[in-house]
Amino acid sequence: MFEALDTKWSYMYSRILERLLALVIYVITMTVLLMSVYRFLENWHLSDFNFFIGGALVLLVAVGWGYILTHIIFAPKKQLEDKLSSLSNNIIHELNIPLSTIKANTSMLKKSIDDEKTLKRLGRIEDASVRLEKLYHELVYSIRKEMHTIEKESFSLHDLLKERVHVFQEQKRNPFLLDIADYVIEVDKIGFEQMIDNLISNAMKYSKKKTPISLVLEGDTLSIIDKGIGMSSTELLQVYERYFQVDETKEGAGIGLALVKSYCDEQGIAIQIHSQNSVGTEVRLNLQNVKV
Repeated sequence: MFEALDTKWSYMYSRILERLLALVIYVITMTVLLMSVYRFLENWHLSDFNFFIGGALVLLVAVGWGYILTHIIFAPKKQLEDKLSSLSNNIIHELNIPLSTIKANTSMLKKSIDDEKTLKRLGRIEDASVRLEKLYHELVYSIRKEMHTIEKESFSLHDLLKERVHVFQEQKRNPFLLDIADYVIEVDKIGFEQMIDNLISNAMKYSKKKTPISLVLEGDTLSIIDKGIGMSSTELLQVYERYFQVDETKEGAGIGLALVKSYCDEQGIAIQIHSQNSVGTEVRLNLQNVKV
């Protein structure tokens, strides 16, 4: 879902360019108009009253021209955004109905079945529905973030990391070492979860199976440490560049860390990456500015 953040910045950039273009057109046309009126009134040596009338006419033209520019450039965009917003809300509502049905019926079936194999199958369906529910909430979050600023939430770092680690442990791949004391932060929570998921996923992707991954909190610094392939000093210089991948044979688009960095900058979290070839990588997140 970090791709949504990338889309948001692209969208905001295009909106800024549109508004700058409209502003430039407006300023140029009004400057030419004002200069023309001034020259006309000056050459004809008209009275102060006529200057006032001319100024009032220029003001009316300015308001009318501004309205026309706004109507031509921004009104169609607003209509399209409203339609997309309505469509998104309808899709979200329709997705929630079957998801709730699956969860409710799975829970009821588990109560009435004693067969162990069937219970395991129902358990897998239930786990899949939990993951689907999380994707649903991330979709809702991404759409809402496009429309307005997401409010920050206060939560326990330990509880969140424990929950995220549990999700990755279901892959039965790398073991995790969690050393996190009680620590409360206030940030965009879902965005923070996505960032942590991205960093843990990278640590697993570039590590051998059964190699431990550590999440350690020392003071205000959260470290995610792996003993994977690591990176050279040259690769470290490129690590935040879009589409850069240390190992192109691995699955991924190479934009994860660029978006992680963007999120950290947005939330006021300082990020540092220390790595060495064949030794591993340590990502440090300074949470001092978001500590409660």
